[in-house]
Amino acid sequence: MKKTGVYLIIFILTLQLAGCYKTEDGEYIEPITIYEKINGKWNLSSLKYIDAFAKSNNIEPSEENLSNWFNYKDFQLTLNVDKNNVPIDYSVTGDVPELFPSNGYWQLSSAFQTTNSQPIFINLYSDSNKTNQIGTLRLISIPGANNTLEIALERKSNDVPLTSYVFKLFLAN
Repeated sequence: MKKTGVYLIIFILTLQLAGCYKTEDGEYIEPITIYEKINGKWNLSSLKYIDAFAKSNNIEPSEENLSNWFNYKDFQLTLNVDKNNVPIDYSVTGDVPELFPSNGYWQLSSAFQTTNSQPIFINLYSDSNKTNQIGTLRLISIPGANNTLEIALERKSNDVPLTSYVFKLFLAN
């Protein structure tokens, strides 16, 4: 009986000491934003033109690869952010037709991936105060395990998409 009592006291003391141990969860860091993932220089991998009307009516061709047309191999999109990952300006370089304004300022519609399947847009502005919007690009794919960024420029009439240009880009070295 004495042995059982001693073991019980040792067990209770061990439990009390174990309860005082503080688990180290690491330090708090800010979550990674989409700005951190997409800032930098992006070179064109492919450019696809999609005719939404033709596609919805099963008219072929409904898609066309424009990558080898109009010098699009020279296309480069630069998205600049400051040291706090706040977007500054953007520029498009290369001897290519201008599908959207070739320079200005930008801002995302959401800094984080949405949980409700709503698309995220890159809003383009002509002024640094971001009051005069001059274009919108829809994010299709955000870099993660691979360094691929996909964006779409949609042309609409009465909020009905007519055509889209889908840019598939890879991070420049």
